[in-house]
Amino acid sequence: MKHYKQYYIIPAQPGEVYLALTNPATIQLWTGEVAEMSTIPGSEFSLWEESIVGKNIEFESCKKIVQEWYFGDQEPSSIVTIKLHPHKQGTSVELHHTNIPDEVYDEIIEGWNNNYFGSLKDFYQE
Repeated sequence: MKHYKQYYIIPAQPGEVYLALTNPATIQLWTGEVAEMSTIPGSEFSLWEESIVGKNIEFESCKKIVQEWYFGDQEPSSIVTIKLHPHKQGTSVELHHTNIPDEVYDEIIEGWNNNYFGSLKDFYQE
C-alpha cells in the first residue's frame, strides 16, 4: 500500500472549489459525467461512471472533505482527505490519499493530476 500527498492551485475561491467537489450538478459541469454526491456523512458517492466509488466520511464547509475510496474489500481503508486553503491565486488544495493498492497506484496518481484536479483547474481557467 502506498500514500500520496500533493498540492494543487485552483484559480477559484475555496467556496467555489468546495461546491465543485461536493455538488453533483457542479461536478457534472467540469467532469462531463453524471455524479452521485452528497455532503451527508455516511452517504455513498460515485464519479466518472463509477470509476471512483466510496463513502463520504466528513465535511467542513469550504475547508475539508474526507472520503473512503473503495478498492474491493481492501483493509485498511483507502482514505482521501482534501483540505482547501485560501491562496493569492485562488485556492491551494492539499490532497492526502492513504492506502492506495500498489497495483493501481500509478493510475490513481495520473487520475488525480490529469482527470481530477487537472480538469478542475482547466474548468476555472476557461
